[in-house]
Amino acid sequence: MSAPLEAVSSLKVKLGLLVAASVVTAVLLTLLGSAADVSSLLVLPVSVALALGVTQLLAAGMVEPLRRMTEVSRAMARGDYTGRVRTTATDEVGQLAAAFNRMAEDLATVDRERRDLIATVSHELRTPLTAMTALLENLADGVVTPDSEHLGAALDQAQRLARLVDDLLQLSRLEAGVVDLDRQDLRLRPLVEESVTQVTSAGRPGTFQVSLPDDVVVAGDPARLQQLLVNVLDNAGRHAPADTPVLVTGGAEDEVWWLEVTDDGGGVAPEDRDRVFERFGTDGAGGTGLGLAVARWVAQLHGGTLRFLDPPAGRGARLRLEVPAAATRTQPADAFHAPATSASPTPSPVLDTPPETSMETSMATTAPPPARPSDAPARPQPALDGLFGRFWPEPALPSGLPTVVAAAVAGLVAGFALSFTAVGITWTLVALACGAAALLTARRRREPWTLACTGLAVLLVLPMTLLDAWWIQMLGLLAATAVFLCGVTGARTMPGIVLSGLAWPLASLRGLPWFGRSLRIAGTGTRTPALVRTLVWSLLGLGVFGTIFASANPVFGSWVDQLVPNLTFNDLVGRAFLACFVFAATLAAAYLAHNPADVETMGDRRPAPLANRFEWLVPVLVVDAVFLAFIAAQARALIGGRDYIEQTTGLTYADFVHQGFGQLTLATALTVLVVWVASRRAGDASEDRRWLFGSVGLLCVLTLLVVASALRGMSVYQDAYGFTTLRLFVDVFEGWLGFVVLAIMVAGALGRGRWLPRIALVSGAVALVGIAAINPEAWVAERNLDRYDATGSLDLRYLETLSADAAPVIAARLPKDVAGCVLRTLTYNSLRPEAVEDARAWNLGRVRGEDALRTLGLIPSRTAYEAEAAQPADECAGVRADFAE
Repeated sequence: MSAPLEAVSSLKVKLGLLVAASVVTAVLLTLLGSAADVSSLLVLPVSVALALGVTQLLAAGMVEPLRRMTEVSRAMARGDYTGRVRTTATDEVGQLAAAFNRMAEDLATVDRERRDLIATVSHELRTPLTAMTALLENLADGVVTPDSEHLGAALDQAQRLARLVDDLLQLSRLEAGVVDLDRQDLRLRPLVEESVTQVTSAGRPGTFQVSLPDDVVVAGDPARLQQLLVNVLDNAGRHAPADTPVLVTGGAEDEVWWLEVTDDGGGVAPEDRDRVFERFGTDGAGGTGLGLAVARWVAQLHGGTLRFLDPPAGRGARLRLEVPAAATRTQPADAFHAPATSASPTPSPVLDTPPETSMETSMATTAPPPARPSDAPARPQPALDGLFGRFWPEPALPSGLPTVVAAAVAGLVAGFALSFTAVGITWTLVALACGAAALLTARRRREPWTLACTGLAVLLVLPMTLLDAWWIQMLGLLAATAVFLCGVTGARTMPGIVLSGLAWPLASLRGLPWFGRSLRIAGTGTRTPALVRTLVWSLLGLGVFGTIFASANPVFGSWVDQLVPNLTFNDLVGRAFLACFVFAATLAAAYLAHNPADVETMGDRRPAPLANRFEWLVPVLVVDAVFLAFIAAQARALIGGRDYIEQTTGLTYADFVHQGFGQLTLATALTVLVVWVASRRAGDASEDRRWLFGSVGLLCVLTLLVVASALRGMSVYQDAYGFTTLRLFVDVFEGWLGFVVLAIMVAGALGRGRWLPRIALVSGAVALVGIAAINPEAWVAERNLDRYDATGSLDLRYLETLSADAAPVIAARLPKDVAGCVLRTLTYNSLRPEAVEDARAWNLGRVRGEDALRTLGLIPSRTAYEAEAAQPADECAGVRADFAE
């Protein structure tokens, strides 16, 4: 399919049209949402997402030539000049692609001529050079009257020319791909020893020390392997100092056999370790630079690798050969004969070569060399890879079509089933559907941490069905999201937990290329994807234009109402926005689970310890001193009693113990931060660790005393002034912080600090599940009524603010007229007729509240609701006054 903007001949105009289309799409969607009274919190993300989708659609093909150029240029770096960039664009990118193709054609011609020249020179010069070498040998040996001094020098030069020509011929064969391997079973040690003998007998410098087991047998071509070994050993001998041996070690393990050649010479710089294997990639120490290139070629012919590694002593060079041992096995030392005998000569890589090809074969071979394992074509790097870097790499992911379909199903379920009237069972079902879609292809879905987090998330979304209190419903939904994201990303540190939450919205951008590839895969092969696309576009056209005309013409709108009686224009638009939002959010979570970001990229980085111990120790000791002073003040107030407090502060005892509870909670949370920073900046010396354990341990003990003081103060205040859900929540939160501080002490003593972030996360989620399990608003109502029985004091106005969860307790324990006045507000809040009559908003807490109203004769119905709404102001004012007296 051609790109939509392909006919435009200017890149600037294309970008302008792209921006204009995106802006227009976002504006139209915003206006549509505003006209349908859709919340801006829903309109904004959906408008941005669809604008990005329009951008992706219109930009299709704009950068494809650039990506193709990158791919072809990488192939050129491997010696393959056959790739071309095909595009019909006429803009600046299309012109660049045409110029690139011309350049590629020129480089292919040059490369072909170069290889032809090498093959021709190698073939034509080998015979006269061999004859000249033989003549000089006769002169040097005295067959004819010699001048030993001059003829010996001429012989050295002739042999050097012969080696150069031989290397050039091997290079020609390498590029031509003319290879015949005669695989045999060979004992490795004799093969190496014979290669050492050849190198030393040729007068090469250096000594060699071979340390190989006698029973290793390998499969390979003896001539080629000896060619590789002689080149490698000759190279090591030339670079090793005169008084140090070249070490040759090897063995067989894990289905590979290996050899290492180590010398104490100048070594190879890390940046040059690949270049020295290139043709003519000499390291400046002499030679043609072709020996190691031929050696690596032989290794790759056997399916192996040849590369430089870091030397064990930090100096010299360490060259390692690894070959798959498909036929390698260990045998007794006498099971095989030596690989090279008089019947099977093993030619030297300098003067002896395999049977040479004809000149016509060498010159006619112009195809590129076979791809090497280390030079396998790399997938073009998308632009977003450079944006996210190491934080979020994207490997070759499989098709995401099942994940996209699952996310689309979750979006459709939300659009059709989610209740707009109140939170109920469909909210839980949608949350579970979104989680299941994200978990479908999660990379870590079988890990215990992921499964535990998923189980906690399920428990945290159940209050949306079981309880009517909105605050516990929303806290549970937020906590479930955070726990689930930490589970699928494998977060284990505090920065990792934070980055898990940030990675979710970023996934909508990071996953765009993967989403596009999934749709392209869905659009190939059969006619089914075409039918699906036709259906989607048809439904979209029907929905958009149908709603527009229904709002424009009352007659047409009445026809639509007869066909779809339960959906108004506002409902239809709102549910469309909701479906898109849930689809995008689920797809982002699914991509994050499928390709988790490296959220520990910051958590694994420990800052350098401070150079001076006092830089971290003094601030911790100062905080310890402040805590000690506060504890002393609390102890003095406790000893002085109520009279001392009232005389000193002018406050009642209840007000005194309650005052500053928020500050104490903040101080507890900051203590955790102080401990974390100090543990990361302290040194690793034993003295530093002792000071750290002492100062931080004292701080944790003092913090636990502060937590106990805060909880006791809140308990006294609740006994004096009553219970509220906020006071209950902050009690649990302060207790959770105390548990985290205690866990810090235990983990520090056991040396298990890396488990603390996960312990804090799980314990916080469990604490929230515990709050939901006790039905907090019913529990608070129960405690207030217990206090009323004991003291005769009760805040009726606060009870009226509670949800339907508290209705059974209020109806059972208060007088009927008082309970009726308290629970009347439920008919205006939780038990509105539309909430009660909507099956999608079913909620166990509201069902129990409805039953409680029925026991009082207050049956929630639309008629009763309208009648009570028409009544004048507060009929229960007198009841409240009587009850207060």
